[in-house]
Amino acid sequence: MQRIRLAALGGLDEDGKNMYLIEIDDDIFVVEAGLKYPNESEQLGVEYIIPDFSYLIQNKDRIRGVFLSHGHEDVMLGLCHLLKEIDVDVYGTALTIKILEAELQRRQIHSCRVHIINRMDEFKVHGHKINSFPISMSVPDGCGYAFDTEYGPIVYTSEFIFEFDYSNKYYGMSISALTAIGARNPLALLAESSASDRKGYTTPRYRITEYLERFLDNNDDRVIISLYKQNLYRIMEIVNAAVKYGRKVFFYDEDHINLLKTVQALGYYQIPKNVIIDKKDFNNSIVDCIVVVSANGSKVFKIMNKIAVGEDDVVELRPKDTVIIASPVVPGTEKVASTMENDLYKADVRISKVNAKELLNMHASIEDLKMMLYMIKPKYYLPIMGQYSSLVSNAEVATKMGYTPDKIVILDNGQFATFENGKLVSTRDTIELNDTLIDGSDRTDVSGMVLKDRESLSTDGVIVVGVVLNYDTKEVFGGPDVQSRGVIYLKDADYILTEVGNILLNCISTAVAEKRYENMPTRIEAREQISKYILKETGKKPMILPAIVEIRVGDE
Repeated sequence: MQRIRLAALGGLDEDGKNMYLIEIDDDIFVVEAGLKYPNESEQLGVEYIIPDFSYLIQNKDRIRGVFLSHGHEDVMLGLCHLLKEIDVDVYGTALTIKILEAELQRRQIHSCRVHIINRMDEFKVHGHKINSFPISMSVPDGCGYAFDTEYGPIVYTSEFIFEFDYSNKYYGMSISALTAIGARNPLALLAESSASDRKGYTTPRYRITEYLERFLDNNDDRVIISLYKQNLYRIMEIVNAAVKYGRKVFFYDEDHINLLKTVQALGYYQIPKNVIIDKKDFNNSIVDCIVVVSANGSKVFKIMNKIAVGEDDVVELRPKDTVIIASPVVPGTEKVASTMENDLYKADVRISKVNAKELLNMHASIEDLKMMLYMIKPKYYLPIMGQYSSLVSNAEVATKMGYTPDKIVILDNGQFATFENGKLVSTRDTIELNDTLIDGSDRTDVSGMVLKDRESLSTDGVIVVGVVLNYDTKEVFGGPDVQSRGVIYLKDADYILTEVGNILLNCISTAVAEKRYENMPTRIEAREQISKYILKETGKKPMILPAIVEIRVGDE
């Protein structure tokens, strides 16, 4: 009798950072290992956020593999950090593994055992049968997984759409494979939720070709388009449209060219000859071209803003340019996106902002979800991938398909759904999780104290006050020196800085007189007194940094 537990270490009540656990007795199968981008107004200086791997590190001997569905960052790039902690087997299709290996090489990570599988495959891992099946999404070679159990398979779809009009088979999905899995009476289905409140099917409303051609017809001038980096299908659409209209394409991000070359090497796409402009050959006098500016998260808006204000070294706006903003605002990017758009209008170019309702992202809409439920027919349904409201919307889709509330399981990150004898028996087991924050140097800060310091610096500034003491006598012979940044206007507040220095001196002299002087406690005491004084005088709470340097006078 198998005991089965399902959980998420990320991806629930959030966009990105996807990581799901399927536990069958003592074996743990990890599905996805992604990251998410921060809300920059709240998480200053954070590059991205990854799941808390503590549970996996504690149970590393039980992990049988990490299974990747496709090559997007929100499902894959957290793995680079997990591999620094534990050695695991990684399974994925050819393109997914190629993208992963390039990232691992960039980060100089060499201990990774990869296994390339086909999009529709059957294989065994530690005695458990696993099926992969083709899924349509915005990157080729995407797949879902079905993990066999005694009570039917557990099916994971990743992100998907139902599309039957692909000329490229590496984007297509297999209805027969889904039907075959559904015939095996699946125990549970885990399906994405990010667009679960969107009516109809996603197809064909995700395609940019028709929209782009409006600006290429009867227009001989340059077109600049901003995109999120991960949508490879949209990149191929742009290249094909450029060929149709006799234009060339310049990719601002050279990684996109490398990705296209990887796709071509695998035989998934043929790059038309002489259509891509090499960076060394690009100049702003070329007008019969499409310039693609792509990045992830808020980076794409920052790059476009640099271009708009004339501070970019590569692209310079020209009066006849058409700028298409095809990177819709996502949570956390509102401020930087607004600044970019405002500066673009100042640049006096033609601007078109793609409406997110007009050009859809390639995620499952309501009818896609209904179709998946109809084909898989699981006993239990677990909405995943999305904000909590999206999880609830996904659950409502299931109720309209006849599922009762006891068959729909909405979890929180770190919460386990436990199944025994093929029935859900508990959702009480939980583990505590903390987001792992990564700065630009790949350093982590789980506690968030660094963020609090950065927020304080950005809003109230910093005051640094220092003195030099005789190590033996504790007499001050240097300072106090007080420096203020971002707190007060010095010409109007010399008396405040003078008093800050006096407070530090008084703390030292009092501690010495009472024979309790120690460097660290005295600095803490001074910081507290200075903070209260500054708050009283200015209403601000700046970061206070007292420094007491002790020197042995006369030592050589």
